[in-house]
Amino acid sequence: MLTKFLNAATFIVGGDALLTGDQTATYCTDKRGRYTGHALAVVFPSNTQQVSELVKLCAEHKIAIVPQGGNTSLCGGSVPLTEGGGQLVLNLSHMQRILAVDPVNYTMTVEAGCTLANVRLAAEQHNRLFPLELSAILNHCEIGGNLSTNAGGNGVLRYGNTRDLVLGLEVVLPDGRIWNGLKSLRKDNSGYDLKNLFIGAEGTLGIITTAVLKLFPRTLTNATACVAINDPETGVRLLAHIRAICGDNLSAFEIVSRSCMEVVLKYVAGTKELFASKYAYYLLIQASDVLQRPVDTILNSAIESFGCGIQEFSVTAAPDVAENWWKLRLNISDAQKSEGISIKHDISVPVSRVAEFIARADAILQAAFPGVRILAFGHMGDGNIHYNASMPEPGHNKTFIAQHEGEVNTLVYEVVRDMQGSISAEHGLGQLKRETIKAYKDPLSLELMQAIKQVFDPYGLMNPGKVL
Repeated sequence: MLTKFLNAATFIVGGDALLTGDQTATYCTDKRGRYTGHALAVVFPSNTQQVSELVKLCAEHKIAIVPQGGNTSLCGGSVPLTEGGGQLVLNLSHMQRILAVDPVNYTMTVEAGCTLANVRLAAEQHNRLFPLELSAILNHCEIGGNLSTNAGGNGVLRYGNTRDLVLGLEVVLPDGRIWNGLKSLRKDNSGYDLKNLFIGAEGTLGIITTAVLKLFPRTLTNATACVAINDPETGVRLLAHIRAICGDNLSAFEIVSRSCMEVVLKYVAGTKELFASKYAYYLLIQASDVLQRPVDTILNSAIESFGCGIQEFSVTAAPDVAENWWKLRLNISDAQKSEGISIKHDISVPVSRVAEFIARADAILQAAFPGVRILAFGHMGDGNIHYNASMPEPGHNKTFIAQHEGEVNTLVYEVVRDMQGSISAEHGLGQLKRETIKAYKDPLSLELMQAIKQVFDPYGLMNPGKVL
């Protein structure tokens, strides 16, 4: 039976587009190295029709499918499960065409395997901007995966999550039918918005093959500020102050703790301190189409208003200087990975309560695990903080995680629950949080999600063991 299935799959995509045995290893381990699964095969369809035929074949043989793009998932959503081995990895990386760019309508139609870097480049070539910014993995992550996880990134404050950047989708459903929702309309009040069911579903309801994306005017100038602050509360107040003046021109507002800075400086070549003195926290702020001097003025006015927490700042309009500053922020995860796996949290709380979350979570973890190192960083502007815990000594860290990961998660997530936040802001649930979410999402929401899953995928063949 397996030979028959593989022969049929090979007939659909060709022998060069199907891998088996040891050739599949690269596609069965996630970016963090936390999850390694087993696959019957990895296939690389080159168009939507081939995806449809492969899905029909899997439905006939009751073989589960793991949709995969650049395999940059941080929660194990893009790799097969460890147990079993009876899953087909369907990798969309060969579907990488830019199908259309309409600069007048400010839209672009692309296949799911296009890398985010190429999508942004194509927009720039038409003097437009696609604002999704995941710079650390820009050349590796693919649009299909970005859509499936409703990726966030640095520009959410101004442009919204990936969900806000999509007008239409084409999706292969679990029975192999192709749903064509590739509309480029900004107004369509003709029933349920079906596309939003697939965005953020992590491939559990169908396989996104093509998308119509929103474009925006390119920014003419960017002013970037680096601000040293005493505590996150100062950051929250400064965010409100700047946003009241800049409005939607404020495109990024990121916080970085001192512990993050030290890890990046240790492991990432070409990085250096932002200031001569060391501070507890740093902010990276970007305002588009705002000149350097007005940003200086805004920061000085903030110091006059509540400046006891603002220690030092610098503002630049020079792209190379700004790039070096952002390098410190964008390499935190990879730098920390140099010391092994950490206990990662991708949480969101109301923006006004970010400082409270960090203070409460820090105090609880330090009391429970003296000496624990907290790396807190991320998107203060939209309330999404990456809150990672580990022991400073790599040799002690492995034991710490093995013995206490569940306890650490519970302590952090209880603070999040108390603030009516979310335990997954932008990374998704994947394998990592599929059980944990049951304790933090209300039962009716989970029941409705299960009902939707049952309607679309009654045999549970689409990315099983993820999300639900």
